[in-house]
Amino acid sequence: MADKKEVKAGKTGKVDVVAKVKKIAKEIYGEILLLEKPDLVMPIRSLSNVAYNEKEGYFSILSKVKTRTLSANTIKTFAQTLRMMNLSKDLVEAKDIATKREAYYVSKNWGDARFKEQPESDTVMDDIEAMMRVNREQIGFIPEEKGGAVAGELVVIDKDTETGEALNIDCTKFGAGAYSVPSSVEHLSFKTKAKFVLAIETSGMFERLNKHKYWRKANCILVSMGGVPTRACRRFIRKLADEKKIPVYVFTDGDPYGFGSIYRTLKVGSGNAAHINEYFCVPQAQFIGITPSDIEDYKLPTHPLKDVDMKKIKDLIKNDPFIKHHKPWQKALVKMAKMKVRAEQQALAKHGLNYVIDTYLPEKIKNPKTWLP
Repeated sequence: MADKKEVKAGKTGKVDVVAKVKKIAKEIYGEILLLEKPDLVMPIRSLSNVAYNEKEGYFSILSKVKTRTLSANTIKTFAQTLRMMNLSKDLVEAKDIATKREAYYVSKNWGDARFKEQPESDTVMDDIEAMMRVNREQIGFIPEEKGGAVAGELVVIDKDTETGEALNIDCTKFGAGAYSVPSSVEHLSFKTKAKFVLAIETSGMFERLNKHKYWRKANCILVSMGGVPTRACRRFIRKLADEKKIPVYVFTDGDPYGFGSIYRTLKVGSGNAAHINEYFCVPQAQFIGITPSDIEDYKLPTHPLKDVDMKKIKDLIKNDPFIKHHKPWQKALVKMAKMKVRAEQQALAKHGLNYVIDTYLPEKIKNPKTWLP
């Protein structure tokens, strides 16, 4: 029963979502006619169900699944899943889109199957995405958040949505602003002679580097991740790096969150999205952000680690497949736990507002021995 509903992974290109939805619906209908209890099978989305292989370069999903069988206890969630799949089919057929928030409000027309809160609809949407082995955008749903900001030596080639004509977007010509990554990036292509991509955790640091045209001085492309990078941001960087064969350097705060959530998610993906990590991570990324050793070497101002930070460090060392694979990361986290402090990117301003441009980044980029894997 379970095997026939498992769908093989699809790439980020065109997928016949409508056919997949109809296939699953037909199977469920057939089971009901046979007076059998229909079920839906989907992979478990967590770090406990992923494996990390350095050669592959990303978290790949393992074989653990959960089965949602129609019963008195599951009837509402089962119905919500089918209604969400039908909404997806309608969106794809109409070549339309819906934000995750809009999908939640559409459910208010579903009677007893409506969602009480958006986290409920988000979870069902993620389950469908994993079950069908596609990404959210392929089934018609887009996030609310921005995909990231871009500045520097890059021309993004987009298409006019009405005429289909190519649009050349020069990321050096946004004045005090920056190019905003769209929710879907598969149709984009690029022109650049940049030497590398610099992915930056905070918007504030991105603004400083952009204002002073660091991208011109270093001949690079700046990307603001704004915290944990969105899928669109991750896919944009991956697509750019793959197509133009340029390295990606990641610059985050020196804290467990910057290491284990922001950098690790960009580089190898997450447990929650393991079914699509292959396309939404950047295995070639290298860490040049604030390390525990940098805190000492650059005599940076610090903040004490909170209980939640210490818990994060212990969890990363014990449970994260990526951290467990790389001893340099384990050593860095143990060192931070002993130091009991963390440091922000902006702490470099102690030595001057543009110290990061004139000294820190040039020194880090020239010395790979200071990088973390």
